[in-house]
Amino acid sequence: MTYAPATRVVHDADSHIMELPDFLKKYADPELRDEIPEVSYAASIVTDEEVAAIMGQGGRHSPEHVAAQIALGDRLIEASKEIQALGAFDSADRSTALDLLGFSKQLVFATHSVALPFSASSKVEPRLRYGAARAHNRHMAEFCRADDRLIGVAVVPLDDPDLAMAELEFALSEGLGAAWVPHRPCGDRSPGHVDLDPFWARLAESGTPFVLHVGGAPLQVARAWMNNGRAPTKDWLGGGENLRTKDIALLHEGPEAFITMLVLDGVLERHPALRGASVELGAGWVPELLRRLDWVVKHWSRNDANLQALKRTPSQQISEQLAFTPFVFEEVGKLIDQSNPDLYLFSSDYPHIEGGRNPIGRFETALGDRDEAVRDKFYTQNFLRIFAAAGAPAPRAPATAEA
Repeated sequence: MTYAPATRVVHDADSHIMELPDFLKKYADPELRDEIPEVSYAASIVTDEEVAAIMGQGGRHSPEHVAAQIALGDRLIEASKEIQALGAFDSADRSTALDLLGFSKQLVFATHSVALPFSASSKVEPRLRYGAARAHNRHMAEFCRADDRLIGVAVVPLDDPDLAMAELEFALSEGLGAAWVPHRPCGDRSPGHVDLDPFWARLAESGTPFVLHVGGAPLQVARAWMNNGRAPTKDWLGGGENLRTKDIALLHEGPEAFITMLVLDGVLERHPALRGASVELGAGWVPELLRRLDWVVKHWSRNDANLQALKRTPSQQISEQLAFTPFVFEEVGKLIDQSNPDLYLFSSDYPHIEGGRNPIGRFETALGDRDEAVRDKFYTQNFLRIFAAAGAPAPRAPATAEA
């Protein structure tokens, strides 16, 4: 048996690699390797001892550990988590994990290796920012190459439009199926700046979606918001570097602002074939976003010539071109009722603990008595609308950097 029911096709819009320390260094251009940092697990529940044990085994799980994970069968998603999960960093093991999970397609994101390429600091040199992105994209392409069910997600910083375009072309040549862009200002530009229009046009022309994902912008709110004269608040993992109460309450602001700029700057209007998804950033904010942008355009277009070029309402643009993954604890059925069933995607977040022990079960409860057509869109059809061209077989050429 598989975790996903055999009677339903399930496409997973969110899963992760748990990178080993050399994830970037091993695939970086030789002249950059000494400057590319090792991957850090400081903001996670993974311990240095766990990582050291895995590295001491040659960067793999022991055969006994793998066998124990496989023996979990359809309970894999319940008990196989973080760096100890089956297929956390080994691509052959990930294929076995997919056999047990029963997902037909699965987007694969990085976890910790995007800190350098997506850094919000203007002090990061472009050669290091984009050199780290190139290393990531080489490694991600290799991880997903052998299994057409795995859709590798490239990272493409937008701080430098020319370098972003070059990295996108590399990602496309490697068969990566989506481009993760940071949901923050693009250096000193809006994502709708004319300098970035060729980037969005190339995505649309190639049928490659862009994605936003948690980690694509700073996780924590400005320090001043935390200064309330009381003891510091711990994050949800018990430390201080991950999401705290105020951070999760405002997590939607970044992706909401980014998507707002794409609409109001006319990116979605100019490129109707462009597709995108907001992943692991919640979806409870989406119905109100549609309502607000519609009335903003309706009333402010009297004075804003940019808005007068829009032929479709923002809600139409977003419903046709974008989709969103709700958190497992959000009431996706109610969100559908408040907006429409075309907007939402199933995601497991495998092997992260945030995805829960039974995401299908929880989403089924939230969908309640809504009909099969609504469920089919949530688990399958909305994914295919956004990632229609993302499941093509990847090139077979090796993705490693030259020694």
